[in-house]
Amino acid sequence: MSARGIRSHLSVVAVAVTALSLGLAGCSGNDAADDNQGTGPGDKAANNNADPGSDEQQEPATTSAAVISANVSRGKPVTVDTSVTVDVADGTFDAVVLRVLKGKRLPGSYNADKTEWTADALLEPGTQYVVTSSASDADGLGKNARTMFRTENLTLDQQTYPSVTPLQNETVGVGMPVIVTFDIPVSNRAAFEKKMTVSSSPKAVGTWHWVSDQEVHWRPRTYWKPGTKVSVDIDVNSVDAGNGVYGQMDRHVDFKIGDTVVMKANLQTDQMAVMVNGSLARTIPITGGKPGFETRSGTKLIVEKFAEKRMDAATVGIGQDDPEYYDIPDVQYAQRVTFTGEFLHAAPWSVSAQGSYNVSHGCVGMSTDNAAWLFNLTHRGDPVEVTGTQRGLEDNNGWTDWNESYAQYKQASAL
Repeated sequence: MSARGIRSHLSVVAVAVTALSLGLAGCSGNDAADDNQGTGPGDKAANNNADPGSDEQQEPATTSAAVISANVSRGKPVTVDTSVTVDVADGTFDAVVLRVLKGKRLPGSYNADKTEWTADALLEPGTQYVVTSSASDADGLGKNARTMFRTENLTLDQQTYPSVTPLQNETVGVGMPVIVTFDIPVSNRAAFEKKMTVSSSPKAVGTWHWVSDQEVHWRPRTYWKPGTKVSVDIDVNSVDAGNGVYGQMDRHVDFKIGDTVVMKANLQTDQMAVMVNGSLARTIPITGGKPGFETRSGTKLIVEKFAEKRMDAATVGIGQDDPEYYDIPDVQYAQRVTFTGEFLHAAPWSVSAQGSYNVSHGCVGMSTDNAAWLFNLTHRGDPVEVTGTQRGLEDNNGWTDWNESYAQYKQASAL
């Protein structure tokens, strides 16, 4: 009731107050029912109980002009890649809250004039949510709204999980790429790439490079600077991967770049120069692959390290009845550089050939003392630049990210 309609009679006031109280008691607002709008604390209740014999003039019922709507509703399950938005017409928002029913609240943000609210995170599968909102029109009259909805259920075959290399807090070499692998193929590569970021201090310019639908790498334009700190954010949770598959969760990994260690193996001279932070630390006599088993030339990276490893020729297709067959149970200081079985390792049986000629089945062998020194110096991702043979390094036979120019590498980005 408006104060302008009150003149003198206390009895009229009493009746009006009683009517107003009854009107408010009967107003449940939209908190009592989903997907509807109701009166809020700023609404004015109508008073239709004035004394008909009085000369009071009653104002008509007044309600908020604000109209609230959301892009979700009860009914058909909502897809997990939905970005929940709530809009208000003829008003501005006072508050919007999206939360898991009886659970955590999801963050969100308003546009500049507070007529739209958008969730900052996507949704989880098979989960019930509630979004509540309040808004006011130009006269300050309020409106409340409440909507409950449920997301679709997803099986594990409909979700793809990202694994990240390097590991959390690992120190790696200057050639180390960021490697993300997915257990279910990603056909919507561009959507995923937009949600994956690599940042570093000092800053490095780089690009993503899709190896396949299940593997994507990121490398800088040039080798990392020693001491660089790197952060990786794979924010693909609930992002549409295509073919009815969605990202299963987000991942975050921090790692650090160690000293600049670059090995330059020349298989014509059979010498390997080991450069540390730009200076020659040691020249190591080596032996490489003999004719028919030539070591591949190209820029390789140390993929994994073993203090001791069994090397069985059967794993590279040489049968036990072949004269070239070997089975050595305890090769020391083995550092893998290709997926097809090339290593840097101790080869005490070939010391007489090291520095002179090539006698191995493709690995780069050296003395036990030199192999131990090198093993203790290196990290995963340190480059091994091999020259001097006619056999080239195949794409993706190991981490071959530096075996092509940056311009060529960038062409495999989805963006």
